Amino acid sequence: MHTTVSSETARRSAAFTAGARASLGVGVAVAVYGLAFGILARQGGLSLTEGGLMSLLVFAGASQFVALDMWGPSMSLGVVVLTTLVVNLRHVLMGASAASWFEGCSRGKAMLAYFVMIDESWAMTAASRVPVRDKASFLLGSGVLLYLCWDLATLAGFLLVPEMDDPARWGLDFVFCACFLALLAGMYRGRGDLPAWAVAALCAVAAAEFLPGKWYILVGGMAGGFTEAIRHGRRT
Repeated sequence: MHTTVSSETARRSAAFTAGARASLGVGVAVAVYGLAFGILARQGGLSLTEGGLMSLLVFAGASQFVALDMWGPSMSLGVVVLTTLVVNLRHVLMGASAASWFEGCSRGKAMLAYFVMIDESWAMTAASRVPVRDKASFLLGSGVLLYLCWDLATLAGFLLVPEMDDPARWGLDFVFCACFLALLAGMYRGRGDLPAWAVAALCAVAAAEFLPGKWYILVGGMAGGFTEAIRHGRRT
């Protein structure tokens, strides 16, 4: 019994380490984006405490940039909450798709893994070849590493680089786009993926054109998911 428990603990520790190691490259991109957030937060009038707590407690780059754009004496808390909720609705889809990874996990581990789960850590875990039973540990390792990269970079943006007044001049605004393109290429399994990807892209572009805010993220994700579900149903 003791040997079985030790073996399982070692296996999960190895998966955690593998998740962190696999995310090192993505961590650089996350750090650069966090650096940009720290710079812009400082320029937007946030104190180091406010900006630091936002990164520590929220850990959602898109939502933090949206909230930062609305920050000011006349901001409406309700509007900020609703807008960031819409931006993060895609996490409902990601969380649902990851549910099977947490079978047999403790509630505490699942909650922590979901807290540090962002687009990149979810994509890395979904694309990994670790067994399903180890994906929760892999996700946690990836998420913890990226969480540290984001928070430390936010701090650096506030304290270390006051001369970088315009992140776009340094190409920092393109880092996440390049990162997601690389992740997408790594998840490509063959021509069978193309129909769902094409539908998702077309629907997202159309939604971005006709709907306000970030609804295009949810529309594209749901359209691609439904397309793949229909195709899978026909195959079976």
